[in-house]
Amino acid sequence: MIQTVAPRPTTLVSIEQIRQGFPALERRHNSHPVAYFDGPGGTQVPRAVVEAMTSYLYHHNANTHWAYPTSAETDAIIEDARRALADFLRAAPNEIAFGANMTTLTFHLGRALGRAYNPGDEIVVTELDHHANVAPWRALEKERGVIVRLARMIPETGQLDWDHFARQVNARTKLVAIGAASNALGTINDVRRAAEMAHAVDAQIFVDAVHYAPHALIDVREMDCDFLSCSAYKFYGPHIGILYGKGDLLGALDFPKLIPAPDAAPERAETGTQNHEGIAGAGAAVDFLASLAPEGATRRGQLRVAFAELHQQGRGLVTQLWEGLERIEGVSLYGPPPDGPRTPTVAFTVEGVSSTEVSTKLADLGVFTSNGDFYATTVIERLGHATDGVVRAGCACYTTSEEVERLVDGVRAIARAK
Repeated sequence: MIQTVAPRPTTLVSIEQIRQGFPALERRHNSHPVAYFDGPGGTQVPRAVVEAMTSYLYHHNANTHWAYPTSAETDAIIEDARRALADFLRAAPNEIAFGANMTTLTFHLGRALGRAYNPGDEIVVTELDHHANVAPWRALEKERGVIVRLARMIPETGQLDWDHFARQVNARTKLVAIGAASNALGTINDVRRAAEMAHAVDAQIFVDAVHYAPHALIDVREMDCDFLSCSAYKFYGPHIGILYGKGDLLGALDFPKLIPAPDAAPERAETGTQNHEGIAGAGAAVDFLASLAPEGATRRGQLRVAFAELHQQGRGLVTQLWEGLERIEGVSLYGPPPDGPRTPTVAFTVEGVSSTEVSTKLADLGVFTSNGDFYATTVIERLGHATDGVVRAGCACYTTSEEVERLVDGVRAIARAK
């Protein structure tokens, strides 16, 4: 039996109240209550978010910018969501664009930026990144003749090699593309440091904040990033992506678009009819996170309190998870230790047992984990697990200490039975 983490005083609503809002947590598998550790691939969705989406579809469903009530209501719902996401990122509403997902938005942004690039211009990406923050820039090698430089990670620590990173940034650099946190290992990167390097050579910086967004409150002003993207389904919302761009940049970029489509930011970055119910849900996801804290003067203020408490909660859970797995013979852990800058996401392997078999056996116990490379292919290759991948377990706002204990007990049983 491992040592569980004692609950700490909190200003958040109780974990019991949080869990009551998630119908998925009522699911049972093989007579076991399901413990969802698959949040890094997509969190469960609270009732309030689904209700916002249902309400839109039932009562307001229309296309935009027309002179009848449901169209005007749709316009208002979209603008409300932009304001919510602006509070979430500390941006302005006209700096928030919506799209299908982070990958689609990044390809779209890459195409717009690439129209101004010339052969020999350079883009810096990292080995630590999800390939959604690599492939769109690699595409410009073929389309525009740019050179993509790859900054190394340190496999032993799961962190960026900052000396090597600095050597990739030079006078030819046009863009630095970096993940705020690794979706495979949980590593949190110093985005402000990367931004300073980029801006020192008059380059721009794009931040993939998909894995970071559920765990730390984003501040695009503090990061000083030019562009940032995240996905609502990683922070308790529906499958929809969000793109932030500094107002002057978003309004000036040569996005591929239809001539009659709106030309002002942010709609110039949005192609075709949007997922209106998803946008409503994304705004509701931000309101859900804000609602975890006591009512305050501003939504941003509530988010600040909520994320500070969730960070402490996550740190306790990831410490319990890391230390529990570390004691099991045959288990290898990857990424920074729990006292370093990281999210509550842990990657591990069990000697002699494939990652698929580990996840399958855990699922039989009602413990849902993901396995493979999670599209962070280079990370997994550098760790020496290109063939089989690793197991990934992530804690969310609804994760309990008892669920972590179940996960560790399950892995222990698998390791002993191999």
